[in-house]
Order: sequence, then structure tokens, then C-alpha cells
Amino acid sequence: MVEVSAFYPIAALLGIETRHTDALGVTYEPDAETLAAMVATFGLPPEPVKAEALLAEMRQAAPLGLDPLNVAPAEAPALPFDLPGPAEWRLDLESGGGAADGKWSPADGPLRLPEATPLGYHRLAVKVGRETATVTLAVAPAACHLPAALQPGARGWGLTVQLYGLRSERSWGMGDFTDLATVCAASGQLGAATVGINPLHALFASEPLHASPYSPSSRVQLDYLYIDPAAVPGFATDAAIRGLASNGALATLRDSDFVDHGAVAALKRPVLEALYRRFRAIDLKTATPAGETFRKFQCDGGRALAAFATFEALHERFNGNGGQFSWHDWPEELRRPDSAAVTEFAEEHRERVEFFEFLQWQADVQLGAAAAAGRGAGLPLGLYRDLAVGVNPQGAEAWADQGLVVPGMSIGAPPDSLSRAGQDWGLAPVNPLALRRRGFQPFIAALRANMRHAGVLRIDHVMSLARLYWVPAGRSAVAGAYVKYPLAELLRLVALESHRHGCAVIGEDLGTVPDGFRETMQAANVLSYRVVMFERRWDGNFVPPSEYPPLAAASAATHDLATLKGFWLGRDIAWRQRLQLYPDAAAEAADITDRNTARWQLLEALAREGLIAWDRFGEFLPRDGAPVYTAELGAAIFAFLARSRARLMLVQIEDVAGEEEQANLPGTTDEHPNWSRRLSTTLDAILNGPQMTRIAGLMTAEGRRSAAA
Repeated sequence: MVEVSAFYPIAALLGIETRHTDALGVTYEPDAETLAAMVATFGLPPEPVKAEALLAEMRQAAPLGLDPLNVAPAEAPALPFDLPGPAEWRLDLESGGGAADGKWSPADGPLRLPEATPLGYHRLAVKVGRETATVTLAVAPAACHLPAALQPGARGWGLTVQLYGLRSERSWGMGDFTDLATVCAASGQLGAATVGINPLHALFASEPLHASPYSPSSRVQLDYLYIDPAAVPGFATDAAIRGLASNGALATLRDSDFVDHGAVAALKRPVLEALYRRFRAIDLKTATPAGETFRKFQCDGGRALAAFATFEALHERFNGNGGQFSWHDWPEELRRPDSAAVTEFAEEHRERVEFFEFLQWQADVQLGAAAAAGRGAGLPLGLYRDLAVGVNPQGAEAWADQGLVVPGMSIGAPPDSLSRAGQDWGLAPVNPLALRRRGFQPFIAALRANMRHAGVLRIDHVMSLARLYWVPAGRSAVAGAYVKYPLAELLRLVALESHRHGCAVIGEDLGTVPDGFRETMQAANVLSYRVVMFERRWDGNFVPPSEYPPLAAASAATHDLATLKGFWLGRDIAWRQRLQLYPDAAAEAADITDRNTARWQLLEALAREGLIAWDRFGEFLPRDGAPVYTAELGAAIFAFLARSRARLMLVQIEDVAGEEEQANLPGTTDEHPNWSRRLSTTLDAILNGPQMTRIAGLMTAEGRRSAAA
């Protein structure tokens, strides 16, 4: 058996960490089996000398050994060169507005570019002797865009929603883009700065039961189930199409406590297909302005949109009636997007492929309309979108770019307070070497797609810019190891896209955070993500509002945590007990003890702020009974949150409505109704209700008071 230390040289070359400490303070060292599996996924031999030689060969495969995309700091544009001799170079600006050229020799050190070089992706041509190379030069800032609403001294708040869970009198069994427009308009009128939503990434059209927005088929495309069919052109004027939705199923879906994704798809798909046929027969046939707009959307979407739509058509064919969900099980000639068989399939099923492109177009149009409704109502930050950390290995992105994702590995997390057994998220890691060879284009594409129509982008598990926890297939989540990513370059690309889109960035930095990472994010104007329930000192006492970092988004809870009411009543603990999610009795007892202590310490924190009287603790923690949660207690917690120095405060609509159950219970799949809970109250009743008015007033007033302090 190979000793684990034999893998250390290779691990160092690949950026595999051979020692890490989890969020609970326990240190781990991956064993030889884990390291061997990781080295193999990079396609390298286990011998250090051979591995290093192969890596060097891979680097030199590019012309002049230059990466296809090179990042230069905007504050002092320069590019380190490692060329075999003197070179001539020419820089053509992205805008076409000018160029620069010169000569370089190894004695010059880094290639220094004109200081006035603007932000952007420019074309750099280099010639050494007879060999030439043309690469992209990304001149990128050190820090992200910060709009006025997030500048020093500003205070604002936002309402966050799980879009699928919104309940309205007109939607089709789940929240949709029209509901989102309603939320945006109402929130702006209530004085909010933004409306936050769950990831809108495309899932699997032929398998609607795969519902997790954080396990998408594609992070670039949208989930078509959020389309409001009644808002698609043609629905209002075509009685036959409207008749497709005139049945008892619609009323049943509207009354359901949970989103029945399969039933919603079964109701929406025939209507959307009929609308597409109508659009094709009228708008595309006669080239109406709408038809021309769609053609432009197809053109702008390019190969990525075409590949996604082709995948959807293939997946529909092979996954139907309980068939092959994974593209790995398709006929071999269809497993690669560039094969002649795939091209032939796309030609033979051109209309079906185009239907899926039509769905993407309509989803984008309706999302844009919702964002416009928010801007029109005065939301200074507009929509706050969410970017998942990875994609499902069985989905469109993994199929379309198989060299980018790592086979036999999945993304996860070592043990933390949410899951003491660690987590395996089942998402495909990106190969950092392949990402560099791709010129970081897949990363840039994901940023651009999710900054579209948004004023804020939340990057889920933002530590992925620096490292990701890989778990080998078939092994427990504790047996994983961290792999490093090029943080400096990725962060500057985030900043560049942030400026180009006028979009602020929030980094979800919960869980196991590397030393110094939050400071790096702060220097880059990436807002930290602070959850009240986690902001506690070493002795368990809650951090006072005055000690929150200003460059942060503060929240009472998240989709992975209990709602305020659920936290107070211990619903999350009850679920873990019921599903036997605790690794042992000691962990369960520790959770119960900590929750009992946390309730008391939270009341103390509220009392110190004058939000709850000291002599009223017994109303919420009766001596001989269960904890009692009230709307008054919830309002006090939100007032506490609003007093923080954080420039953005987030309010979950579930907490406004007084919901008890959380959206997702980490560590579960089918055991808990994840990603399917609907609000118990209609959207109109919540937005126009007294608790929403009360909380909006508190957030605005306390935020102004905090800003003036």
C-alpha cells in the first residue's frame, strides 16, 4: 500500500491541501485513498516527477506558453512574462478605440502596459521570433462596484423570497415571474432597497421532480417553470390555448400546501407548447418585430444556448417514461455535444430544439419585466440574484463541456454546525487546470448570466473562489480534501463583471472559512453574509449590532436554516431527531443545550438594546412549558438586525408570514420536503398585511437611526 506522504509532492503541484480544520475545530488529513483518487481525476500519474513533467507539457501546449486569458491589475496594468527571448507585442482595445505596441525583453521584468488602459477584455498579440500568440488580456479592478445604496453611511433593507413558494390567486401552483414583479413593486413602495430570490438556474425540463435550485442543469440558463403562461403573447387572445388551462387541476394546484413540480409542469407544458406553435406560425413565419427579437436572442445566445436546448431535447427523448436520467446512459454517439450524431439529431428535431430556446427567451423577458417593475417602484438595488456553487454532473453544462468538470468527485463541506457528519452536495467540481485552459470563460459566462437584470449578485459558498472541498465518489463527506483555485484572478474577474453590469456582490461566507479570507473579500468590496444566529461570541452571547461589519448583508436566517419561529420552537432540531440525522447522542444533546442557551442569550441581547423588557423573558420562555414565539418577538429581532452597522439588512418573507418550517434541511433529500414548501398565506395578504407594514417601518426607521449614529 502506498504511503500517504508519497502523494504530498503531487498534491502540492495540484493545489490539493493535505491538512484542513473544519468549522468545529477538528483537524483532518486526507488518507492515501482520497489523494490517489484526486490525482487520478486530474489525469496525472502518481509519480511526482512524471506528474510535474506532464503539467509542464500541458502549460507549454499553448502558443508561447501563454494562457488564453491573462488578468492584469487596472491600477497598474502589467503582465508577468516568461518567454524564451525578446518579444514584440500589440494591444488592441476591446472597444476598438485604440491600440498600443512595443518591444519586451526578459530583462524588462513584467510587460508594463499604458496606465490609461481601460477596464475590459482586450486583444494582446505577442511575437517571439517566428512564433506568435494572440490572447485575451483582462484589465480588471481590485474591488467590485458599490452603488450609492451600499456606500459608507448608507443603510437599506431587502425582502427575500423563495420564488417557487409564493402563493397567489392567479399563479399556477407555484410562484412565477409575475408574482416576482408583484413583490418587487410592493417592496419598492414599502421602502426596500432590493428583492432577493433563490437561484433561477435551469433544472431538468423532462424531470421536474428534481427541484433543488442549488443543483442545476445549467447556471447560465433559466428555469422555465417560473414562466407565467398567461403573460406570454398570444395567451390572452387565443381562446383555444386558454382552454388548455381551464380544468380542475389548476384549482387543486393553487390550494396545495406544497409545490407539485410534476403537476405544475404537466399543466404548463401543453400551454407553452401551443404558444410556441402559434408564435412560430405567426411571428417567425412573417418576421414580425417579436419574431426578429427572438432571432436576435438566439444569435446572442450562440453555441451555449443551442447546446442547452439540444440537451433538453435529447434529455426529453431518453428520460421519458422513467428512462435514462443521466446522459452517461445515452447511446455512446450522443454523449458528446460535438458528435455528428448530435448535429444530426438537432437538425432532425430543429423545432423541438427551438421550443426550448423559446422557453429561455420568454423566461428572460419575464424576468426582465419583474426587474423593471422593481426599478419603477423605486428599488435602488433592484433584483438580488443568487449564483449556485456548481452544477449537477448529469446536466446540460456537464454534458456540453465534459473536460471542464471533474469525474468521480463531488463538491461538499467538512463537518460544521449544520451537518456534523459533513456534506456531499452531489455537484460536479470544476477542474482548475481546465478552467485556466478555457480562459476562465465558463466562470465569466456564469457571472454574466446571473448579473443580468440584477443589481446585486450573491455568490453561494464564495470560498469556492479560493478552494473547494472535493469528496471522492463512494466515500463519506469526512473523507474529502480541499483543492485550491486561483483566487486572485477569479476575484478580479468578479470585480470586472461587477463594474460592467453595475452589480454589487455579496459573498456567502458561512461554514468553514479560511484564515484571512473575509479580509480579502472586504478589500474587494464583496459584502460579507452575516446571519444573526451565527453572530455569537466565544461564550455564546450574541454580537451587538454596533459590532457588525459595515460591508455586510445581515439576515435573521437563510433557506438552509430554521425560520425565526422554527428556530425559537426548535423545529429544525425536531426534524433532525425524527430523521436520525445526528451522528451520535452527544451531538444531539449539544444541539439541544445550545438552543436552550441561545434563546436566553438572544433575549438578553434584545433587552440590552431596549427591544424587550428584562422582566418579560418568562412570556417567551415559560418555566414549565414550551418556548412561545410571537409576532412581537419577531419584530424585536428585526429591529435588532436593523440597528446593525451592516449596510444591507435582509428579511425573509417566511418570517414576515410567521412560517414555522424552513425551505431546506441540509443533509436530506426526499426525507424532508425541500424546495417545495409554499407560503401558508397569499402574497397579497402578506404584502398588504400589518406585520409587513410593521417590519418595513422598523427596518427603515432603525436603519436611518443607525446611519445617523
